Amino acid sequence: MSRRRRIYEGKAKILYEGPEPGTLVQFFKDDATAFNKKKHEVVEGKGVLNNRISEYIFNHMNRIGIPTHFIKRINMREQLIREVEIIPLEIVVRNIAAGSMSKRLGIPEGEVLPRSIIEFYYKADELDDPIVSEEHITAFGWANPQEIDDLMSLAIRVNDFLTGLFLGVGIQLVDFKIECGRLWENDLMRIVIADEISPDSCRLWDMETNEKLDKDRFRRDMGGLLEAYREVAKRFGLMNENEPQRGTGPVLVKSDK
Repeated sequence: MSRRRRIYEGKAKILYEGPEPGTLVQFFKDDATAFNKKKHEVVEGKGVLNNRISEYIFNHMNRIGIPTHFIKRINMREQLIREVEIIPLEIVVRNIAAGSMSKRLGIPEGEVLPRSIIEFYYKADELDDPIVSEEHITAFGWANPQEIDDLMSLAIRVNDFLTGLFLGVGIQLVDFKIECGRLWENDLMRIVIADEISPDSCRLWDMETNEKLDKDRFRRDMGGLLEAYREVAKRFGLMNENEPQRGTGPVLVKSDK
């Protein structure tokens, strides 16, 4: 079997050359990182869970017309995706004060915001992904004004969708991060959601207990990261009910096609 050409390796995923032009294979690693990899561990089974949860979310977004790079899940750790030109921004949508917003603005964690707030961060690990304004984005050519409008419109649509999706399984969507890319189809270009959407990129709190079901468990040394991710997968119906809590990795049910 021929070795696939590695295109890019990030903190949590590896991109390989895809089987057809314009496609890539996205591989989910078990690495758990925080603070731009200043904190790093390997959590066995995490990549499998994120792959399956992200597939579930992206499939639903594709069905309702939110454009994404996702084509299909290949196996337990890999997805087939469309190749896009990544815009060097992280788009963060905040519904409840938490994390860096609470620290920056002195807002108590858990306070519901007057409205959902969209923030942009420049993707640069060496700079710790600094927050930037629309002025910075247009001045440095990372995106033009129309693309910024498209990014904000997509972020609002994703927020509306995810809020309802998680609400339906008893989870509060505190905030989340998305990345987007330019998808070229002949001479036409459109902005699509890329990367992943999983407990790695969302803050998720149980609606009754406020228990954290996301990567904050790793960031804050709370323990139970894999168990929290399993709980999210279980609530979406992606895990067998009799799946043991300890073992070499999660047992996932078949994908809905």
